Amino acid sequence: MTPPVRVDHVGIAVESIADGEPLLELLGAEKLVHKRDEDQGFTWAYYELGNASRLELLEPIEGEESFLTGYLEARGPGLHHVTLEVADIETTMDVLEAEGVRVIDYAERDGYLEAFVPPGDAAGVLFQLMEYTDSFQAEFGENAVIGGARLGG
Repeated sequence: MTPPVRVDHVGIAVESIADGEPLLELLGAEKLVHKRDEDQGFTWAYYELGNASRLELLEPIEGEESFLTGYLEARGPGLHHVTLEVADIETTMDVLEAEGVRVIDYAERDGYLEAFVPPGDAAGVLFQLMEYTDSFQAEFGENAVIGGARLGG
C-alpha cells in the first residue's frame, strides 16, 4: 500500500528569480524560502499562495554548469517538475518500482530525501518524490511545509 502522498509544489525553471518574482507578488504569494544550493548549482525560492498552494522558482548560479543550465538551454524557462510530498519515500519507491515505474536519482539532502519519476514514466512530467525531515522545518520554520506539518511526522 502506498503511504500518504500530496502535491507539495510546482517547480519552475527561470533565468532569474528576480524577474519571475513580481508576478507571484502581484498574485499575493508569500516568499517562504530563498536559498542558494552550491552543491547542485542553483538558487531556489519557495512561495505560498493561499493556505496550501506552493510554487518554486529555480535559477542557475551564474557561471556554473548544472542540470538546470542544461534544462534552460534545451527548453527555456517554464515548468520543470511537480513535487509530491510522501510520508515514506522508501516505501513509495518500492510500491512504484514493483509496478514497473522507474524511480531514479535517490538522494539524501539537507532537510529532505528525494527521488524522481522521469517524464517517460509519468505522462511527460518530471515528478520529484520528497520526504521532509525534521531539519527542514528547523531551518526554514513551521510554515515551510503545508499546514505546518509534514506527512511523515
